[in-house]
Amino acid sequence: MIKKKLIYFISIFLLFTFNAYSIVLEKTPIELNFPWGMSWLNSEELLITQKTGEIYLVNTKNSSQIQISHNIPSIFFGQGGLLDIVSEKNIVWVTCSIQKGRKYTTAVYRAELQNNKLINEKLIYEALPYIDNGKHFGSRIEIFDDYLYVSVGERGKGMIAQDFTNSIGSIIRIHKNGEYPKDNPFIKGNNWLPELFQIGVRNPQGMTLDPQTKTIYISNHGPKGGDFIGKVVSGSNYGWKKIGWGGINYSGTKIGDGNAWEPGFLKPEFIWVPSIAVSGIKFYEGNAFPQWKDSLLVSSLKYKYLSVLHRKNNEFVEEEVIFKDKIGRVRDIEIDQSGNVYIIADETNSNLFILKP
Repeated sequence: MIKKKLIYFISIFLLFTFNAYSIVLEKTPIELNFPWGMSWLNSEELLITQKTGEIYLVNTKNSSQIQISHNIPSIFFGQGGLLDIVSEKNIVWVTCSIQKGRKYTTAVYRAELQNNKLINEKLIYEALPYIDNGKHFGSRIEIFDDYLYVSVGERGKGMIAQDFTNSIGSIIRIHKNGEYPKDNPFIKGNNWLPELFQIGVRNPQGMTLDPQTKTIYISNHGPKGGDFIGKVVSGSNYGWKKIGWGGINYSGTKIGDGNAWEPGFLKPEFIWVPSIAVSGIKFYEGNAFPQWKDSLLVSSLKYKYLSVLHRKNNEFVEEEVIFKDKIGRVRDIEIDQSGNVYIIADETNSNLFILKP
């Protein structure tokens, strides 16, 4: 019996050293399958989505787990499913892939949470056109002031991300009710769609607000090389697929003229070659790990790690891997009021994990 208890203890707490200080990686009893997004409902409760369509309300104090019933018609297909989630009081917004006929797109739903159930679900945005594959839906969502910023992947269609008459391969900005802001870039006379805020991205699967500069940042999947972190800037263009940020096509051929950047396009803030399959990102503002203050936590699907991207004078200067190969494909990150880091992995038969000092 003692031996069994010891084995259980070791499986729950992994203690390791990072830059001369200790970190505990705690495996909670919260069981998950292909989780994708997280959002704090309050200081103790997390909402967690699964690509397969479930939403859980998790109490981080007593490790209770309640499934939230809903009627959001997400479709689990290819890279799509029920994706990101944000909340404000009892209002919840989710991004997901939806289907029309034999085609699919990225959509945003708004709902109210009442008695462990989503009610008054409403489709407030759908990216057009619908496309007949399961690639590159994005999609993260972030609240800033009265706006929702939403990332939409280019669905594997490349140069479509340069076409501002559709919303594929872009960052959109809408009001919380789905209406289009009057100060979006289209007002300046460039004929963009009214929801477009930024174009030229490939598959942005991370988004976070920098509390220092009040700027939205995204993470974006390059092809074979060229993953990046970059700012969301009104009216800007990251250049996909005229440029590949240092990456090449999977066939080995160059993208465009082979340049990592060209004049007229926005420069990323940090680039990975080879790609790490970057996903969720989060600026660290907690007190549990003061060494990470104002730096960016980064998740890697391909290399299965969580890292801290250190920042100096508002520039990212060095990446340090915190852990690797301990929980699988790291998908998303959240931080509680004490600065503890909550982590989910895009794996079946997985759990919610917590980093503590």
